[in-house]
Amino acid sequence: MSTIRLVAANDIKRQFAQPFAWILLALTCALLAWQFLIALDAYLRIAPKLDALPNSQGATDLIVIPLLRSLSGLLLLIVPLATMQSLAGERRAHTLPLLLAAGIGNLRIVLGKFLGAFVLVALIVLLAACMPLMLEFGTALDLGRLAVSTIGLLLFAASLTAIGIACSAWTAHPALAAAAALIFGSLLAMIDMGARFQGIDNALINWLSLSTHLEPFFFGLLASVDIVYFLLVTLFALLLAARRLDSLRTRG
Repeated sequence: MSTIRLVAANDIKRQFAQPFAWILLALTCALLAWQFLIALDAYLRIAPKLDALPNSQGATDLIVIPLLRSLSGLLLLIVPLATMQSLAGERRAHTLPLLLAAGIGNLRIVLGKFLGAFVLVALIVLLAACMPLMLEFGTALDLGRLAVSTIGLLLFAASLTAIGIACSAWTAHPALAAAAALIFGSLLAMIDMGARFQGIDNALINWLSLSTHLEPFFFGLLASVDIVYFLLVTLFALLLAARRLDSLRTRG
């Protein structure tokens, strides 16, 4: 466990010692804050009309959930950028052989890289989730739904991070790793779209989609099947990355 923490801590320090992580955080927060303020302004304009309607939607439905749903789309782009250097950067800098020769197991290296990248991604999710908390001073938020949605986004981000680590393990070019992670992540997120257009909404292809298992969290539903799905995707991608490191170690 100490070696996993060592690899993760080294990656975290390296990320935040460079401007890229800070720029990524700043741009993402600025974009989300802009969307948050626009949604808040629109809500304030229609709030008097909503008060006159029975069972009308509140700030949680009209501001918070759209913001977090928008973040899920942004994560498809952000996570590949956060993971592209994890192993591909090591290979390109010719430092991966040193890491493999350090006596650290393949899975431990992969888990350390995963945690190192996930810290940045999780920070983005938590910052986005904190924005709507300001509304609690002026309106009644569904804090339970906000918490469940945040958990769902963290699980979604973990799956995308693991996919990014796997793609980074299979190439020595960070840009190619980012492109591959973006393609695979987007494919998994939208795999059921075509099926839904054909009227298929309860088949295996729908179940395989990331978005199918993320949406219940936005409605405040914390289901074990969705949690297990994200954990399985994460585990499978990390095992693929470890398998790739094993082949690289064997080839020397």
